[in-house]
Amino acid sequence: MNAILTAQVLDGPVPVVLYVAALALAVYLLIRRPGRGRLLASALGILAGTLVAIIVFVVSNITDAFGEQLQLEILWWAVAAFGAVGLAVANLWRSRWWRKTIAVLSIPVFIAAGAVGINAVFGLNATVADMLGISVRHPIALPKPSPTATDQPAWTPGDGSLYQAWRPPADMPHLGQQGTVTIPATVSGFHARPAGLYLPPAALVKDAPPLPLVILMMGYPGNPSPARVASVVEQYQLKHQGLAPIVLVADQIGTQGDPTCADSKMYGNAQTYITKDVVAWAAAHLHVIEDPKYWAIMGYSNGGGCAIKYGALMPQTFGTIVDISGEPYPGSVHPPLALARIFAGNVAAFEASKPINIMRKAPAGTYNGVHAVFTYGADDHKYGPDAKLVSSVARSVGMDVTLTPIPGATHIGLAFTGGVAAGLDVLYPLWGLSA
Repeated sequence: MNAILTAQVLDGPVPVVLYVAALALAVYLLIRRPGRGRLLASALGILAGTLVAIIVFVVSNITDAFGEQLQLEILWWAVAAFGAVGLAVANLWRSRWWRKTIAVLSIPVFIAAGAVGINAVFGLNATVADMLGISVRHPIALPKPSPTATDQPAWTPGDGSLYQAWRPPADMPHLGQQGTVTIPATVSGFHARPAGLYLPPAALVKDAPPLPLVILMMGYPGNPSPARVASVVEQYQLKHQGLAPIVLVADQIGTQGDPTCADSKMYGNAQTYITKDVVAWAAAHLHVIEDPKYWAIMGYSNGGGCAIKYGALMPQTFGTIVDISGEPYPGSVHPPLALARIFAGNVAAFEASKPINIMRKAPAGTYNGVHAVFTYGADDHKYGPDAKLVSSVARSVGMDVTLTPIPGATHIGLAFTGGVAAGLDVLYPLWGLSA
């Protein structure tokens, strides 16, 4: 089962095999012995499927069901999948048993091919498990610093830039490692999924140097998988002799619904989990630099709203904030629901939880030395203005702000990977990982 759940669906052989199989089945179902009734049934089946796809697409955009306007590419995939399903249903009439059998078996293939194609447009879920929102445990062994590394570190922040002092050993792995870790909810009691962890090559050698840390939170419903962020960070470590931050992908969502980055009776103590349990676990178990300057809180979409909120609340812990296409405030997708479910109708508490209000109410000088990176898809007309607004407030309260639009991106796919890259472009020289 794990082999199926961990199969790569953004690239590799699985999508190719699935598309070829779907096309072959569609061609077979189209080729039938001539007959007005059969041809009419096939045409009506395809038409019905196409209409269903169009209706779902239009309604989704009208109701903003996915938090953004869906791209036309998604419509074409939906039309292909639903139209093919309609064709398969039409083949159940006036056909022999083997054609009926093939028609029935083809339906899940068409649906799967359409889902994989649509997932490729979003570009966020790398595996079958990610698409289904399932966390597959893949325990990763945490490197244990040797006595030499503990007593006499190869490098400390006071020594200058790590990239100048770093000499990668000959046996250093070419690529980093990724897997999952379980972070106990000791303080919060929050029901979180296993966290993802990415360790760069520099973290895997004997006498490894302490490295910077990124705590990343994905979107809703999302999946705390390290696959997509690791694919970006790997490109950077390959260019910098194995140097990269350690990335911990924490689950701020949990298993009950969207807790809007807060503590609540309905969804659990999400805020306490990230700010207490995750922070304490990272400090105790990861070989990271114990200095706020080298700790970043990063988030995408829902996680972006959490990142700027937690960063605004805890500048003594997070010296850097990376908000990738983030919500302007947690709960912004459905404010009335967030107000009722999370804050029990307490408007004052809801307003006080918004990042711009947290920043504005902080004492002068609170954010001196804090770096904040905001990114958004250049074609994202919903979250782009939000990024500009929140970043302007961050700048006004003293943060060192970088605002970067990602060319050709909306709110999905490239918005995330491009946003991570834009964040790393700022973080690498800031952290001494590059010139």
